[in-house]
Amino acid sequence: MSKSKQNNAGAEITNYSDWMSQLPPQLHNVPLFRLAIPGSHDSMSYNLDINSSIVEPERVKRFSKIYCVRKIVRRWAVTQEETITKQLDAGVRFFDMRIARKPNDTNPTRLFFYHGLYTRTDVEVKLGVWAEKHPKEILILALSNFKNTDKQLHIHLINFIKTLFKARLFPRSEIPTLKRCWDSGRNVIVSYDYSINQHIELWRKMTYYYGNSMDPTKVEAELRKALEKPRQSHCFLVCGLNLTLPSDVRILRYILRLCDNFANTVQRSLPRLLQWVKEQAGKTPVNVIASDLVTRDGFVPMIVRLNFSNI
Repeated sequence: MSKSKQNNAGAEITNYSDWMSQLPPQLHNVPLFRLAIPGSHDSMSYNLDINSSIVEPERVKRFSKIYCVRKIVRRWAVTQEETITKQLDAGVRFFDMRIARKPNDTNPTRLFFYHGLYTRTDVEVKLGVWAEKHPKEILILALSNFKNTDKQLHIHLINFIKTLFKARLFPRSEIPTLKRCWDSGRNVIVSYDYSINQHIELWRKMTYYYGNSMDPTKVEAELRKALEKPRQSHCFLVCGLNLTLPSDVRILRYILRLCDNFANTVQRSLPRLLQWVKEQAGKTPVNVIASDLVTRDGFVPMIVRLNFSNI
């Protein structure tokens, strides 16, 4: 490694709430598709409401009225500990947001986030204020896995997004770089995974690879295959380090552990997965790396530092 690379690799970000603005000039004109960006999986799950009905898994929904069942679902559905603002301040820039309407809600246009249960917070979360206060930080929001929504609700939500972020939305017709975002004053990228999305201000579905397993070895193997495949040069690629509970009876192996929960399970595997990312990034390009528990184990600093090794 050259001396300049050694110096860059050892560069320090002094404040991760504004880490993008501290990247060296050599990276300012690099497409965001080629930067290493920390992201959170099921970003709003810290806010799950124990009093809500069960959204998933399907086989458990009929037990929604039983408190202890909802409690178990919540224990294994919470993938993040900190609020969206604290995740932003910690340096997370990609957010995985699943959206649903509550059946029988008296407000026909009110939407919530969900993961197992609905969240207490509805979709009108104040991200616009943060984006305005940090104009050099690029937010990437992936809205997907819509439930109980129809065309009119999508029109309502799209209009809300366009009103919330206004001229800050970066259109999919251009290739985003830090400098291009900064010069245009557009620092929000919204991916909207629905066929009705014909709006140039909104990006279409972003590819999200994950291991679909609770076994870190299998997660690594699946992500390695994804990263080693030929890819389009002008699109975001998200690799999820997240563990995934089985959808069949095997799930009982986990949820019946009375003294365990999902956060503890993730904590045991996260250091190994982060080490794998560091090694894999030396072999193949990485882009967005999403994880559970994004404020633990130095996740954000490690992902951000990958950018310096490619200068």
